[in-house]
Parts: sequence; structure tokens; C-alpha cells
Amino acid sequence: MKRITLFLLTNIAIVLLLGIIARIFGIYSNGLIASALLFGMGGAFISLLISKWMAKKATNARVIEQPRSNEERWLVETVRRQAQQAGIGMPEVAIYESQEVNAFATGANQNNALVAVSRGLLERMSQDEIEAVLAHEVSHVANGDMITMALIQGVVNTFVILLARLVGSIVASNSRGNGHAVYALTSFIAEIIFGLLAMPIVMWFSRYREFHADAGAAKLAGSQKMIAALRCLQTVSAGQLPEQLSAFGINSSPSRDFIRKLFSSHPPLEERIAALQNR
Repeated sequence: MKRITLFLLTNIAIVLLLGIIARIFGIYSNGLIASALLFGMGGAFISLLISKWMAKKATNARVIEQPRSNEERWLVETVRRQAQQAGIGMPEVAIYESQEVNAFATGANQNNALVAVSRGLLERMSQDEIEAVLAHEVSHVANGDMITMALIQGVVNTFVILLARLVGSIVASNSRGNGHAVYALTSFIAEIIFGLLAMPIVMWFSRYREFHADAGAAKLAGSQKMIAALRCLQTVSAGQLPEQLSAFGINSSPSRDFIRKLFSSHPPLEERIAALQNR
């Protein structure tokens, strides 16, 4: 919590500094910072608050309220045990009907989360490998990754909106045409460009936290089980989770291209395996 608070305060200070600089150069408009914060941070945290509902709708996930089989009973009890070990509230456990091999976790906080696995994962992985995957997702919840990702995305969105509007103001003030139209068009184009430039920052953190979730899974289920699960993932297609869930899946499509790696939410599986072997 202290780390997140310091991160947030630092970035608020930077935003305020940009506002002061903008005022000095005469391109400040009332409410610019407030609106950037509102749309930047507000959108990210609204998405976080409704993330469980959105995830269930997007994947048609069925929450296991009353286990219908030994497999479902084992899933619930395994997540319950891991959640207790990790010191978090019991997440909802769900299955979504997809033959792709994947799983994800989401939720607004550590005590109000959802852990879901695909039917394909249940059919193609051993029990030890499934246990490791569940531990990986529980570790995401315990690490507060959903909240931190929303915070980082919100800060990035705020900077993108603020800088885009500052650029729009500069161009419009030096334009001989319709100032409002120039401002709107320039801000729109600048927001797209700055958004693309900022995305690798968010994706870098996403890749960074995958290593931490793997390490957490190794503590909860054992390093060898987690390595076995990752090796299994090397042999199958990751599939396509909905965009809002892709960063929280256990797996994503590998990429050898440098540019695509910059925009990837997950590090290559071989790097994750190597990190576990070197622990």
C-alpha cells in the first residue's frame, strides 16, 4: 500500500507540474488537469470495479456455487487452500467453455476476486499442472496486480489525455483557421500517438508481474509443478481472451518480433521457465 500511495502521489505531482508549465506558457485552460484526471483515472477504475461482471459476460463463465463433480469440488478446495495460504479472501471459482488452454483472475480487490479456468485447460493439463495454474492466478490476486494495473493504466491515460490536449492547444493557438476544429482534430491525433507510445510502459509492467505471479505459484504449489504447467503451455495454443482479460491470463501467444514483444502482456514462456529454474 505504501508503494502504491507513493507512486500515485508522485504522478499527481508530475501532472500538477505539467499544469504549471502549461499556465506559464499560456496554454492552460480551466479544468484541463481535472478533466484529464477524471477521464484518465476514472475510466481505469470504473473498468476495475466492473471487471468481474465483465469477465463473466465476456467468457460466459459459470461460477461454481455448488460443485457438480469431484473435479469441481477439487478446484474449489484447491483455490480455497491457496487463498488461505496467500492471506486473501476466497475468490469465486469459475469454468468457461472454451477448448483453448488458458485461465485468468480479475476483481476489484484481494477479497472480491474471480479465478476462472477454461474447459480446454482442465482437459489437457494434469492435476499438478492445474494446481500450479490456479496458484499463479491466486498469486495475481494476492499481489494486488489488478489494482496496480488499473492504477498504472489510469496514470498513463491521464498523461496521454493531458499531453494531447496541450499539443492541441499549442497548434490551435498558432493556427489561422477554425481554432476549435484544429484543437479537436490535433488533440484526437495526438491522443492516438501518445497512447501507442505509452502502451509499452503498461505492457512492461504486465510482463514484470508475470514473473512475480510465477514465483508466487512456486511457493503455493511448488516450482516443479509451475515449470511443468509452463512447459505444457508451450505445446498448445494460448487462444484469445477478451482484450480486458488478456493481461491476466496464464498464457498469451508468443512473439519473436521485437516490436510485438514491446506490446506483449506476457514474457516468452522459456524466459518464465528459466526464471523459475534460477530461483
